[in-house]
Amino acid sequence: MLATSDLWFRYQDEPVLKGLNLDFSLSPVTGLVGANGCGKSTLFMNLSGLLRPQKGAVLWQGKPLDYSKRGLLALRQQVATVFQDPEQQIFYTDIDSDIAFSLRNLGVPEAEITRRVDEALTLVDAQHFCHQPIQCLSHGQKKRVAIAGALVLQARYLLLDEPTAGLDPAGRTQMLAIIRRIVAQGNHVIISSHDIDLIYEISDAVYVLRQGQILMHGAPGEVFSCTEAMEQAGLTQHWLVKLHTQLGLPLCKTETEFFHRMQKCAFREAS
Repeated sequence: MLATSDLWFRYQDEPVLKGLNLDFSLSPVTGLVGANGCGKSTLFMNLSGLLRPQKGAVLWQGKPLDYSKRGLLALRQQVATVFQDPEQQIFYTDIDSDIAFSLRNLGVPEAEITRRVDEALTLVDAQHFCHQPIQCLSHGQKKRVAIAGALVLQARYLLLDEPTAGLDPAGRTQMLAIIRRIVAQGNHVIISSHDIDLIYEISDAVYVLRQGQILMHGAPGEVFSCTEAMEQAGLTQHWLVKLHTQLGLPLCKTETEFFHRMQKCAFREAS
């Protein structure tokens, strides 16, 4: 399990995370939302062991995180982070070498590396551009290469920082499909994003952060229907939630579900 217990973190004298108690093992996809400066990025760096809290703990497999070199190495094979900017994680000019980088550092046999790289490329739907030089890839394609580089570790938890930032509608749709395939393999995904539509549509649970504290936690429909919490957090409601809260229409998870329901209602009225 990956969780936090009374997690406090400060930069110099400024507290950024204030007593956070979070559990990411309860839901396949957990969303983290909040205004800029609420602590999402700092939380991710604590979860991955890049930062160490001054008080409280990150819990891994039920125990406080071991910050020794061996402990952090073990964590990062099970908890992988993909940053918003893929350029921060891409080091090679060819895709296969970049994705295999971490495995070669771990001394994984080449046959196993080849198998894992092929699986990761398939999972992120990158086979059709895997032989192109990385500098020729689009921003969205580079994001998928960065995700593949995390997936080859066979991590149980994947931390995605703004996975849809900079993507066009087609790229965003592809990213949603990739996340769903990752979850279908039994993994947990934690998403930090300002993309409220993404969080509402794909998350099973949502934490709303405000000034380093948990303002609200629950299912997406419950969280985003709370107008007061959204206003306090400086967030906007998903348009499907607005239709539900303001017009009393059924709460739908996706645009497709909404229009399907509306068509059924129109058909019943016409008949």
